[in-house]
Amino acid sequence: MSSLNLYPIDQYNQQLVDCTHPPDWVNPTPADCYDLVVIGAGTAGLVVAAGAAGLDVGLKVALIEKNLMGGDCLNVGCVPSKCVIRSSRVVQDVRNAPNFGIHPSEEIKINFAQVMERMRKIRAGISHHDSVQRFQGLGIDVFLGEGRFTDNSRVEVEGKTLPFKKAVIATGARAVRPQIQGLEEVGFLTNETVFNLTECPKRLAVIGGGPIGCELAQSFHRLGAQVVLFHNKGHLLDREDPDAAEIIQNQFEQEGIQLVLKSEIERVEATPEGKMIYFSTQGSGQSYNLVVDRILAGAGRAPNVEGLNLQGVGVDYDRKGVKVNDYLQTTNPKIYAAGDICMNWKFTHAADAAARIVIKNTLFSPFGLGKSKLSDLIMPWATYTDPEVAHVGLYEREAQERGIEIETIKVLMSSVDRAIADGETEGFVKIHYRQGSDKILGATIVARHAGDMISELTTAIAAKMGLSELSSTIHPYPTQAEAIKKAADAYKKTLLTPKTKSFLRFLTKLS
Repeated sequence: MSSLNLYPIDQYNQQLVDCTHPPDWVNPTPADCYDLVVIGAGTAGLVVAAGAAGLDVGLKVALIEKNLMGGDCLNVGCVPSKCVIRSSRVVQDVRNAPNFGIHPSEEIKINFAQVMERMRKIRAGISHHDSVQRFQGLGIDVFLGEGRFTDNSRVEVEGKTLPFKKAVIATGARAVRPQIQGLEEVGFLTNETVFNLTECPKRLAVIGGGPIGCELAQSFHRLGAQVVLFHNKGHLLDREDPDAAEIIQNQFEQEGIQLVLKSEIERVEATPEGKMIYFSTQGSGQSYNLVVDRILAGAGRAPNVEGLNLQGVGVDYDRKGVKVNDYLQTTNPKIYAAGDICMNWKFTHAADAAARIVIKNTLFSPFGLGKSKLSDLIMPWATYTDPEVAHVGLYEREAQERGIEIETIKVLMSSVDRAIADGETEGFVKIHYRQGSDKILGATIVARHAGDMISELTTAIAAKMGLSELSSTIHPYPTQAEAIKKAADAYKKTLLTPKTKSFLRFLTKLS
């Protein structure tokens, strides 16, 4: 189990391994030829394999995985991180309880080991969805081992050759290893190892102010660590709008997380007191240092292209991953790719959506007819800090870069009755629409449940539902999603021009 980066070796991790990489698994005898061979059993690979096999039209499908079935999402990403985030939110809710007239009788006692055990239990319980046995039951030939292309129509795994008509690369990505002097020597955590912890670090440095770094920094701070977060940009979540990032920064500072922005870590070294980090900040002209017990690197992802022999089969790739066209086809027309290995959207739901495109384009688009495009997807995403930040469509800066004239409506959560009742007034709903129409082009939500709320606006954009129609849609009261209706209602009010008002007055006289 240690080779699979799992610790501790308890009943829950053993259950996880038994489902996702059973030690006694015997690879099947390969078929004479597969309609589809999928390399990588993360979200994209699992959806492609299950979708193709589940059509029940007699397709022969093979699925190859060298580590754990379920990929990052199940094992070291979405599932474990959201379990830890949930526990950290409970801590914050208890701390805020006096604001609601509730006074805990004792000091909050955080049992970090139990927090992590709960995470492992939940992860193990979910793992049967991605298990070898389940996919075998779907009629898929599951091979555990490292897959490698030997030519344009064959993949080799554990000494067995799998002939194919079409293949899909879904090997995902891994955490970037920062090029910082001394970091490898002193040791550091990534999302692939941080969930092995059974003791909370007293002093934790987090490198990276993007989604992964911010989510884990806030969670570990709430669970008892003294956290300092290093980021090389001027504000956290720099992909998001400054007004959204500002709310998260303010929240972090209020909670006591130390932020070192515009920073450059020069080197790290081991000392008797702990791991010494030497760093500077832009414009200061000075160097600083601090000591921590653990360092967590959460700054970016690197594609898993090694060992596949991509050059040997004419598949182009670079440091960002495998190169694909809008149909997710590589430079070898028989080989496609999906998920983190080839996409800028490195989200589980993006991998799922891409996998569905691959199924159609590889199996049900004869002569290239009726192919689906990656560029047609309306892709939302969310960062699960507290409050959450969610977005879909265009940012204002992107609209400006494309020469699109837009109008923006912003509704503060502090004006929404349910948010006031919940004591969750930090944040806003911001909607961009095309000037001269009610067409929604993009939206950002900052709220405690922003990740759930963004789906309504995603659906509206995908269904080409304008703000007028959204305003006419009944929302249950009181909910925090009412902020979206308030924004749509605000648009309707912009239509009340002097001429419109004059006409309405005329109609009232005829009534």
